[in-house]
Amino acid sequence: MAANMYRVGDYVYFENSSSNPLLIRRIEELNKTANGNVEAKVVCFYRRRDISSTLIALADKHARELEEEMENSEMADLPEKQKHQLRHRELFLSRQLESLPATHIRGKCCVTLLNETEALKSYLDREDAFFYSLVYDPQQKTLLADKGEIRIGNKFQADITDLLNEDEEDGRDLAKLEEKIWDPNSSLTEKQIDQFLVVARSVGTFARALDCSSSVRQPSLHMSAAAASRDITLFHAMDTLHTNGYDMTRAIAALVPQGGPVLCRDEMEEWSASEANLFEEALEKYGKDFTDIQQDFLPWKSLTSIIEYYYMWKTTDRYVQQKRLKAAEAESKLKQVYIPNYNKPNPNQLSNSVKPALLNGAAGSNVPAPPGSTQTPGLGRACESCYTSSSYQWYSWGPPNMQCRLCASCWTYWKKYGGLKMPTRLDGERPGPNRNTMSPHGLPLRHSGSPKFAVKTRQAFFLQTTGATRLARRLCEDIIRPRYLARHPYLPVNTAAIKAECALRLPDWPKKPSQLKPVERKPLESVVRYLEAHPRPSKPNPPPRGGSISTGSLTPIKSSPILNNGSPTILGKRSYEQHNGLDGTKSKALTPQWDIMAKRVSDAGRPSASLQDEIHELD
Repeated sequence: MAANMYRVGDYVYFENSSSNPLLIRRIEELNKTANGNVEAKVVCFYRRRDISSTLIALADKHARELEEEMENSEMADLPEKQKHQLRHRELFLSRQLESLPATHIRGKCCVTLLNETEALKSYLDREDAFFYSLVYDPQQKTLLADKGEIRIGNKFQADITDLLNEDEEDGRDLAKLEEKIWDPNSSLTEKQIDQFLVVARSVGTFARALDCSSSVRQPSLHMSAAAASRDITLFHAMDTLHTNGYDMTRAIAALVPQGGPVLCRDEMEEWSASEANLFEEALEKYGKDFTDIQQDFLPWKSLTSIIEYYYMWKTTDRYVQQKRLKAAEAESKLKQVYIPNYNKPNPNQLSNSVKPALLNGAAGSNVPAPPGSTQTPGLGRACESCYTSSSYQWYSWGPPNMQCRLCASCWTYWKKYGGLKMPTRLDGERPGPNRNTMSPHGLPLRHSGSPKFAVKTRQAFFLQTTGATRLARRLCEDIIRPRYLARHPYLPVNTAAIKAECALRLPDWPKKPSQLKPVERKPLESVVRYLEAHPRPSKPNPPPRGGSISTGSLTPIKSSPILNNGSPTILGKRSYEQHNGLDGTKSKALTPQWDIMAKRVSDAGRPSASLQDEIHELD
């Protein structure tokens, strides 16, 4: 009964998905909706798998710094398995609030703030135990250290001096250690001191009447007199009296100097009504986290001013009224709620009557099953976490195409802690027993000596052509035109026509294809030596002819300017037509000028062969 009773302040598991890990939340309020259901207003905690890799690296850096500050560092002595499981116990607190149905609660857990004197291994020894040390902001995507750290340790302890002996004198200068601000053994009586304080209040009221800003904030005499009676005025009066040697005449003269009466105002008077409303709103959101209040709500106020205003605000009637309203609201809200155990079957639970070939478990296993359950023999894979081959219940885990399975124990661990007991194959820390030498398609993998595991994180595939397909490429090369299709990859290929043509040409194809003659290729060094010994001769200028037309007499072509879509240059990019070719004849706008010049020369006469070679070379 007590285990199923959930109260405000409890850390609980929430389930929002049948396959994902459970959410960890802290109950702030329990509210009853109009239709009779109970909703829980909760504070969100995030796991390492819920934040980005950049923030995870930042969290690891903070953990290393914390480990160095710890008195008894034990992370280095932990085995890799426990280090892996310890990461599943780390959470990140957030200021985010959300409302969830109370029927989605799946149990209780314990979340504590990590301190330096606590052993990390203690969290592994306890079930449902988590810790946090950083605060995560889901909107800003930032990680900050929690301001509520419990300062325990040697560096937070005070250094206590040794006690003095009975006859030993204190050699310290006490004037430097403390300052005397009031002498109770003065010559003034209590009545005279009270009269002086009344005079100080009267001077403060008169000073507020002269001040324009104060007259706007306290328009009535009663408000000004109440403001003048605050502690700031009394502290100033007593300090003035002590400074003047408890001489009433000199002290009264100091209250009203030559420039006018002294006006003393505290934070309650300095703050406006809008600033007070902002402070109350921030206090409702952040609590007594004055640093966040200053950063997000009152950046123009100093931290000292905010703290001083808070303790003065607690003495006002406004604070008393809000405290009464909160108490009344708390009385109307639910204190606790009873949630029965959730006994419905999980959709990821593998049924023993569906697809027995895909179930995990080995035939003939001697591991006893719990009472009321049946062991399913047959072929299957081992657990992806602990590699056991027998379990009274199996659960589907991971992508459906990978067909991964978890045993009942590892499934419970996955739901609670958001990870597997052992490092996964996808992390590159260990190979799996089921597919350590086989690809997802059942084909052997070739290990190239890389330290990473050969199986990819995504399901790999390859296209394996049949012998008939490879034969059709040779027989129907004139129809397929592989060079043309390689430059036009989006053109459809009529495979049915190629298959029919291949069937017609196959009887005429020789049984033994002719073997290709081996080509002897010379080494690169001999080719380089030959090119150095036989440089390319320069072409002589062609002799002029009577019927020929020189390029200097050609009229410039008056056409639209070509913007790097004719002949490619170093400065211009190649056009789409130059990458993929043009079907049919080229348009005149895309024809290079040297092609047009060559056409004019050929129409006018017969240019020499050297001129034609030069024209084509320039093209």
